[in-house]
Amino acid sequence: MLNAGKILLGVIAGLLFFGLTAAAQKTARPAPAAADWAALAKLPDFNGVWEVAPPSATGRGAGPARARGVAGGAAAPALTPAYAAKALAMASQPKAEDNQSANCLPPGMPGIMSQPYPIEVLLTPGQVTIVIEAYTQVRHIYTDGRALPDDPDPAFFGTSVGRWEDNTLVVETVGFAEVPRGLSFPYSRKMRILERFRLADADTLTIETTIADPEALKTPYSMGASTFKRHRSWTIAEYICEENNRNFVDEKGKAGINLANPEASPR
Repeated sequence: MLNAGKILLGVIAGLLFFGLTAAAQKTARPAPAAADWAALAKLPDFNGVWEVAPPSATGRGAGPARARGVAGGAAAPALTPAYAAKALAMASQPKAEDNQSANCLPPGMPGIMSQPYPIEVLLTPGQVTIVIEAYTQVRHIYTDGRALPDDPDPAFFGTSVGRWEDNTLVVETVGFAEVPRGLSFPYSRKMRILERFRLADADTLTIETTIADPEALKTPYSMGASTFKRHRSWTIAEYICEENNRNFVDEKGKAGINLANPEASPR
């Protein structure tokens, strides 16, 4: 029996090792060659720090701006009957002041892309990385030719795969955890987010966002386009939501804020 137990443990360990090795091989990518960097130089220059703000606003963190598209960005999403009922049920519930956002949980996609803070875009062979100043978050968009996963692990930002169509980066994202997303309607696990990144001019980036969900939406919902301006002298600042947090919730569930300066010298 002892030998049989050892054999069984050995088989299990071997299977686990094989599974981990296969997963590592599946995601492994060769080091970029000179040709990969040369091809990258021919793509639109998205690199740098960008701020989403109204055209008339100036200064860091001036606020989000979203141009509503004619395709439905200004209208309410067309929900299926089942999800329309869910939306009504959600609207009838009192809004909790002690919620996830109030406790520094960052929003997932697409809400994280419309924060009134800068983003930094980095292009490397096979990947576009977006560093988001709000909550110090990072998005990875894979442009190495991989397919979207059939059964993705739910995540704040999902899994994003991009492809280049002429001068436009087209990004599809799937696999969303149930976290705040800045959406006004309920969604299912089948939700997909489509983004189209393109340069309007040398220092203006537009991102069109469309949401498709065969369970929740009768038709794809256009969120319109966000316009970002490049600031070539800026760098991303550190953002730690919990640092110097003065928010609290009392015994009745009422939210408040302590305006006293915790670093002030005692009088």
